[in-house]
Amino acid sequence: MIELNSDKYSLVEEPLKKVEINRLFARSVIEKKVKGKVFVDNIKNPKTFYVVHPYGMSLLFGDAGNERFNKQFYDYCFNKNQDRTSFEWMQAYPSSWDSTLSDLFGSKLVNAAETGETQKDCIELNTRVNFKFSPEKYLDFKKNSITENHNIIRTNQDSFNDMKGTVVPSFFWDTADDFCTNGVGFSLYYQDKLATTAYSAFIFENELELGMETFPEFRGRGFAQYACSALIDFCLQNNYEPIWACKLANMPSYKLAQKLGFVPSRTLPYYRLAL
Repeated sequence: MIELNSDKYSLVEEPLKKVEINRLFARSVIEKKVKGKVFVDNIKNPKTFYVVHPYGMSLLFGDAGNERFNKQFYDYCFNKNQDRTSFEWMQAYPSSWDSTLSDLFGSKLVNAAETGETQKDCIELNTRVNFKFSPEKYLDFKKNSITENHNIIRTNQDSFNDMKGTVVPSFFWDTADDFCTNGVGFSLYYQDKLATTAYSAFIFENELELGMETFPEFRGRGFAQYACSALIDFCLQNNYEPIWACKLANMPSYKLAQKLGFVPSRTLPYYRLAL
């Protein structure tokens, strides 16, 4: 398990294109939009890959039968060498990895629904959902539900910097300048206070993955649907396909996605690595 220098990331571009699950976060690392990490089994002719986004999402893909890599990856997953200071949320492709990881982790692979609370020295198994956008469902939602006017503006440097929380634009973009130049978002203000921001976490060619955050004091008022609707309208006007993915246990995000016209299309194991 060897960490690649960023000048070698091109070795991963073609293998990543074969990954059929949501992979925009990994692509942002490979194309150096953000500073992440890339590990491989072999520098000259890599067959197994592990890409880590700075937000803590990671993607394992390629050859699942590489025993030497897998043994080293086991140590990484359990942070044996204290290489990590935070959890990582990992997806794996193709599905042949599921049985490999189950065998590799053994009894230390614990279903998240059964843990109750965070456990140390275990790999927590969750579920991640990929959605497919339905323009028809979205337009039905908009016709029947977008009935109020709100103060929504294009996200600027001020709103970029002011938005605080766990899923905010600053976790996905290096700087406010970078976001304002290469990304897009819409921020909703309530009584002159920033309440919600919906933004492009990743944007490539004709795909735009939505991120969204609402300050705790403004949650439960439906503000997120209005900010997200503004961003989806931008997508439709500019020929972007809106992309949504979330953890199944994140019911607010899961329900909001379906409300906005996203249809669950794929579920896959979602591993939280140990610290």
